Amino acid sequence: MKQNDHFEFSGGVIIYPLLFLLFVWMVFWFEGRFGFNFSNYGIYPRSLEGVKGVFLSPLIHGSLKHIYHNTIPLFVLSMALFYFYRPIAWKVILLGILMSGFLTWCIGRPSYHIGASGLIYVLVSFTFFKGIFSKYYRLVALSLLVVFLYGSMIWYTMPIDEGVSWEGHLSGLVTGFLFALFFKGQIVKPKKYVWEQDNYNEADDPFLKHFDEEGNFIEHIQPEIEQEQPTIHYTFKETKK
Repeated sequence: MKQNDHFEFSGGVIIYPLLFLLFVWMVFWFEGRFGFNFSNYGIYPRSLEGVKGVFLSPLIHGSLKHIYHNTIPLFVLSMALFYFYRPIAWKVILLGILMSGFLTWCIGRPSYHIGASGLIYVLVSFTFFKGIFSKYYRLVALSLLVVFLYGSMIWYTMPIDEGVSWEGHLSGLVTGFLFALFFKGQIVKPKKYVWEQDNYNEADDPFLKHFDEEGNFIEHIQPEIEQEQPTIHYTFKETKK
């Protein structure tokens, strides 16, 4: 895959995040409209019944404020994921839900953990660390933008609010970091210049010929005069029979 193929805008960059958010909002509307309470479908740590929440918890939210606060960052970050990391975007999302959910199930308090914030932390962590590890200027710029927009979220990976699942946030942060380490294939690589290539030879570089041995720049280079090859003449003498 060519480098430019990683950064081509396509309909999926917007459509996939929109469809996912639409489904999340439909679940929330259905729950409120018909008087259901889906909280018991969340992650309940270290219980067999709570395992189902590993798959379902990102779809469940406890209040309008809860789902609203998750909607914008989830949309922005998933769009960035599909634009900059299109070949592995679905892997990061699906495996991120499962792994962060499982870690929450392992370390969480005995309570129901719901919401898409764990996935958001996966996307924040992966986008930041992968950009730094790649050393590619576009991805590094994306990492810095993520820090600017969502850097303060790091505080919610600690138990500073009893009503917030800091375990889910921490699990998402760890998951995103691990994905940044292990997802190495199909990631755009920084461009190597001629002098960074393994087969680079200074003697063949036309640019370096403009500098003398002391590093002084030579504007005009005298063309090398090839030595004249000696010319050999043959004469034929007619012989009488």
